[in-house]
Amino acid sequence: MNARAYVLIETSGGMSQSVAASLRTMPGVLMVDAVTGPYDVIAVIQAGNINDIGRLVLNEIHGQRGVVRTMTSIALEPTA
Repeated sequence: MNARAYVLIETSGGMSQSVAASLRTMPGVLMVDAVTGPYDVIAVIQAGNINDIGRLVLNEIHGQRGVVRTMTSIALEPTA
């Protein structure tokens, strides 16, 4: 069973398009949009389980140049 999460990302000034483009190339990232509002980018990610989601956020997304802060919400319904 796969786990899915929505990651709300705050970026450094002027970095949202660059961060979004970089995230689109990552394995496990299903969708990325640059948005307006309190966050700059929203990503939908998927991994084998919740621990893998955590590793993806901590090791890959937080490692991207321009990422300042994230908030992750795990989807409650399992995906096929």
